[in-house]
Amino acid sequence: MESGSFPVINMELLESSQRPEAMALLREACENWGFFELLNHGISTELMNRVETVNKENYRRFREQRFKEFAAKTLDSGEKVDGDNLDWESTFFLRHLPTSNISQIPDLDEDCRSTMKEFARELEKLAERLLDLLCEDLGLEKGYLKRVFCGGSDGLPTFGTKVSNYPPCPKPELIKGLKAHTDAGGIILLFQDDKVSGLQLLKDGQWIDVPPLRHSIVVNIGDQLEVITNGKYKSVMHRVVAQTDGNRMSIASFYNPGSDAVISPAPELVEKEAEEEKKEATYPKFVFEDYMNLYIRKKFEAKEPRFEAMKTMETVSGSQLIPTA
Repeated sequence: MESGSFPVINMELLESSQRPEAMALLREACENWGFFELLNHGISTELMNRVETVNKENYRRFREQRFKEFAAKTLDSGEKVDGDNLDWESTFFLRHLPTSNISQIPDLDEDCRSTMKEFARELEKLAERLLDLLCEDLGLEKGYLKRVFCGGSDGLPTFGTKVSNYPPCPKPELIKGLKAHTDAGGIILLFQDDKVSGLQLLKDGQWIDVPPLRHSIVVNIGDQLEVITNGKYKSVMHRVVAQTDGNRMSIASFYNPGSDAVISPAPELVEKEAEEEKKEATYPKFVFEDYMNLYIRKKFEAKEPRFEAMKTMETVSGSQLIPTA
């Protein structure tokens, strides 16, 4: 990878003599970018084409007119546009685990439902493969990260998909497609439009475009992996910039810990860092659901105060947190 270029990882190289180079790029991406893009990730191009087709058709049939009405009301009524509290996006959410809600989502035909179920199964397998690759990079036992994510009472992660469209915006200088934030969860897998850009991440004080590549999966690190790795991996601020032309498709799937899973820095990493006299554990221990309750109120703010707020709490039985003395 050239210095400063966005990390793109060809997963086929992991099964070749170039595996060490591919793993080194994965480490560089997780430690210094918080984002990377996967090629040859094992999800068929035929399935990805179907996912794109059914979701673009669903937007055209059921959501485009509603968004146009929203846009007209927002921009043409003479009201002052509050860009700080407005995202230029049309979205719906699918839950896969611990239980699916796909059958309850309105305005999805059977083709769309079955296609998204199939896509979710493939994404779940890819997420778990990635978690084991991260374990390898970190020097953790294979399966450690998945066990942490599945450490709640039901033994399952939380896994869901946000399906978004970012239609053309006549006033992108006033309204963001999606305001800057880090993601609260574990590992995020994004299937994005390859023709309309807009996703940017913050690196070294500069906003950098995430390149739209055909049939790629963009991966980013969430806050929980930053905590588990004691800061070795970083979640980073990112945003979507509204565009004047094109309707950008974004299908982001979030593989997160179970709601009552307990999250903390991995003891093995903390011990190793202490032996090397680098640092002690600097991140809090908490229940994922409690972090999410805070995140919902503070999503578009810096992550560091969220971590500090959780430090003032200590974990007790169940999913209760109480202030420390």
